[in-house]
Amino acid sequence: MSRLEALGTEQTRRTFRRHGAVEPFFGVKVGDLKPLAKQLKGRQNLALELYATGNGDAQYLAGLIVDGAAMTKAQLNTWARTASWGLISGNVLAWVTTEHPAGTELALKWIEARSNRVRHAGWAALGGLVTVRPDNELPLPTLQRLLDRVTTDIHAAEDNIAYMMNSFVICVGTYVAPLGNAAIDAARKIGQPDIDMGDTACKVPAAEPYILKSRRGAPVAPKRKTIRC
Repeated sequence: MSRLEALGTEQTRRTFRRHGAVEPFFGVKVGDLKPLAKQLKGRQNLALELYATGNGDAQYLAGLIVDGAAMTKAQLNTWARTASWGLISGNVLAWVTTEHPAGTELALKWIEARSNRVRHAGWAALGGLVTVRPDNELPLPTLQRLLDRVTTDIHAAEDNIAYMMNSFVICVGTYVAPLGNAAIDAARKIGQPDIDMGDTACKVPAAEPYILKSRRGAPVAPKRKTIRC
């Protein structure tokens, strides 16, 4: 924690605040976390201890060094409940959940949660899962129903949930061959989502052109090995 504190800067703290970060956090650039993560990679217990601090920088570092496949479902549920802000629920939770055998089960449970942060983690994880899992390991009928659900629910959803719903449609359309056309249909129904990104330069992509661009002329893009970043 002392090393993280030393790496933090006020400029990064201001940037993170504009994107929704809440205390406690030091303001460490992700690029500055990578060398430290390389030293600590695989220290599972340390990752769990770092995440439990509730500090946003420590939670991101925990995600970089933890083995998601070695976590228990109880631990992943705790991480989803205690994610400090959207960068953690929308990124860290997504990549560790994709590594776990019960990732799909957990993500489907999370999107029904009362907690906004947990639902955010659930939609993010679903997008990650369809990106890396082979199509024959995905619950295709359930994903079809979720595409339909997004078209009816996205415009009334909270901004962060709507953003992840839109991302889910993009991921399905980009990576899941049996549902490619269904995702394009959903994208056309959604159009350009009206999502407030706050005091940031972030843009919300329209799903259909983003899907087509990501496919690069192919019916679907090849699955990724990981979504860690």
